[in-house]
Amino acid sequence: MLHATAFSMTMFFYPAVVHDGVPGLARQRAARTPDMHFSPTRQVVADAMLKLARVRTDDIVYDLGSGDGRIVILAAQKYGARGVGVELDPRLLEIARQVAREGEVAHRATFIEGDLFTTDISEATVVTLYLSTSINRQLESKLRRELQPGTRIVSHQFRIGTWTPDEAIRAEDGTDLFLWTIPAR
Repeated sequence: MLHATAFSMTMFFYPAVVHDGVPGLARQRAARTPDMHFSPTRQVVADAMLKLARVRTDDIVYDLGSGDGRIVILAAQKYGARGVGVELDPRLLEIARQVAREGEVAHRATFIEGDLFTTDISEATVVTLYLSTSINRQLESKLRRELQPGTRIVSHQFRIGTWTPDEAIRAEDGTDLFLWTIPAR
C-alpha cells in the first residue's frame, strides 16, 4: 500500500478521478496500443521540466503519454496547478489515479485513457512530453492547431521537428530539456 507523504520524498504518489473542473474533458477510450514502452521520468527531471515551464497555480498542465502520472501529480502537489494525464495503458492509469488519491491531489489531477494524437488538448497552458523525436514530429501540427498562444511546451530529451526552442537546459542528471512557447497567430 502506498502512503501519501510530502512530495519532497523520492517516492511518487499517483492516481486520480476525472476532474470536472477542467473544461472540455471527457472520458475517452483508447483505440490503439502505445507507440512506445513506458519509461518513467526521474523526479529531478520532472521538477526541472515544471520549473522550466514556469508552472503556476493557474496553469493546466497536460502530460501526453503520462505513464504513472508523476508529472501531473508533481504539478498539483508542488505547484498547485491542475493537471491532466493522457495515457493509453489502463494499468498505468490506475496507478496514477491511486497515487493522486493517496497524495491528496485527485481533485487537481485527472487521468484519461486516450490517444495523445486525438485527445483535445486545447485547454492546456503547459504541455509536457517524454516521447521520441518521431512522435514529437507527428504532434507538430496538433500542437500548433490546438494550443493557444502563450502555451508552453516542455520536452524531455527530444526536440519537436525543426522548431527552435525558446530555451534549452540540462537537468541535474544531465538530461536535456527544451521549452517552446506557442506564438501569437
